[in-house]
Amino acid sequence: MRHGKKINHLGRKTAHRKAMLSNMACSLIEHKRINTTVAKAKALRVFVEPLITKSKEDTTHNRRIVFSVLRDKYAVTELFKEVSVKIADRPGGYLRIIKLGARQGDNASMAMIEFVDYNEIYNPKGAKAKKTTRRGRSKKAATSQVETTATEEKSEE
Repeated sequence: MRHGKKINHLGRKTAHRKAMLSNMACSLIEHKRINTTVAKAKALRVFVEPLITKSKEDTTHNRRIVFSVLRDKYAVTELFKEVSVKIADRPGGYLRIIKLGARQGDNASMAMIEFVDYNEIYNPKGAKAKKTTRRGRSKKAATSQVETTATEEKSEE
């Protein structure tokens, strides 16, 4: 039975687990996406999303709370300056987990965890690539021009 088991301990003691999640969160904030196991990605999402919510309101108190968890001032600065601006209008669900398959060595299920707003491929609101196809004439104009040349040839004969 799993009564009262709310968090995945990931086979680690509390101090090791907190340090590992803190380091993974700093890497995620710095690189915007990381590859890890599925279990660690799910634990990291639960760990990071409240911090991102706190970063929406830039106060000294919120910065101190986030710093007490992350213990990296560069990650805190990045979170409050860049990430919070990009996710300001999103009510939640800041991270996406994409399963990648099994790892070669030990067959562990791997996943990529990333910020939703930083992926231009999946982001429908993101800046779309400008269409660079060049076309000669539209089909309608081409068919009408063919008809006019055909009638001119008939009139010449």
